[in-house]
Amino acid sequence: MKMSCGLIVLAMMFGSSPVGTLAAQSMGSSVDIFHNPLLTTGPDPWVVTHDGFYYYMNTTGNNLTVWKTRDITDLAHAEKRVVWTPPAEGPYLHEIWAPELHWMDGKWYIYFAADAGRNESHRIYVVENAAADPLAGEWIFKGKVADAADKWAIDASVFEDKGQKYLVWSGWEGDSDGEQRIYIAHLKNPLTVDSKRVMLSHSDYPWERVGDLLNRPEIPHVNVNEGPEILQHGEDIFLVYSGSACWTDYYELGVLETKSGADLLDAASWKKFDHPFFKQDREAGVFGPGHNGFFRSLDGKEDWIIYHANAGSNQGCGGKRSPRIQRFGWNADGTPDFGKPMSTDTAIRKPSH
Repeated sequence: MKMSCGLIVLAMMFGSSPVGTLAAQSMGSSVDIFHNPLLTTGPDPWVVTHDGFYYYMNTTGNNLTVWKTRDITDLAHAEKRVVWTPPAEGPYLHEIWAPELHWMDGKWYIYFAADAGRNESHRIYVVENAAADPLAGEWIFKGKVADAADKWAIDASVFEDKGQKYLVWSGWEGDSDGEQRIYIAHLKNPLTVDSKRVMLSHSDYPWERVGDLLNRPEIPHVNVNEGPEILQHGEDIFLVYSGSACWTDYYELGVLETKSGADLLDAASWKKFDHPFFKQDREAGVFGPGHNGFFRSLDGKEDWIIYHANAGSNQGCGGKRSPRIQRFGWNADGTPDFGKPMSTDTAIRKPSH
């Protein structure tokens, strides 16, 4: 079969890799593409699919906002609602970070971190909604979600394996800053931790130890493991986390692996890889890509990663971080292949539906 000149050019531009492939459709049809970023700002992005819609969240700092759309690439025009605003008083008023929306046991839950005005008071909290649509119904504050140690905690995510629920997060070992580690605990239900926390990862390797602080002489350096997210593929369970500090260009994604059915509260059940799986690409103009999530296209056929990144070097942890998505594939050994972060000039085929 002969290809038209236009299709030959498209094939040369986008190749055959599953990562960001622009699939040529029937002769004469338009090509459905988008460009990153999805929004001009949106740190700590999160996407979940449910009943034919994408639901999106990111850190706003002062409330919980949910976007709803059938086209995740058109967030700028999506329906959205502020679903929860903190009260005037209480320990969870400030620095509301990394909200995640989850559907469990027939209800919606949003897990988020917040503090009372000082970073060391950051803890994980949850709100609940029994409505089928998270933009409808009433969101009810259900309180703090913590293990008995009740230490500094941010970046909560939840998942299930073999009928059991688990919470993963980034926390301090003690009561002072200096190192963030990844922890896991068992959940009795979406609101209650009923086990001790288990440390799964800290900054073992040089690539995850970039974190000097020039403006805080009392804490000249912080080692960071944060933003844990679970990626389940067949019998494999991957914990993907962000290593090094978000205020550096070296904020990158690391991976731990275990098997479904293993003792997930035994750190020995998890294997940690010694290298990053996704990192900055200076030539593409993508810096500090991290704090990711995973979702599938609405038809369930494609795997996608969502993450935030800066468009310039040394832009730090502020509002310049924008949400981006790209399709990813799988290596022969079963590990995820996230490829390289794509430039904002790259045309990307929209998720299938």
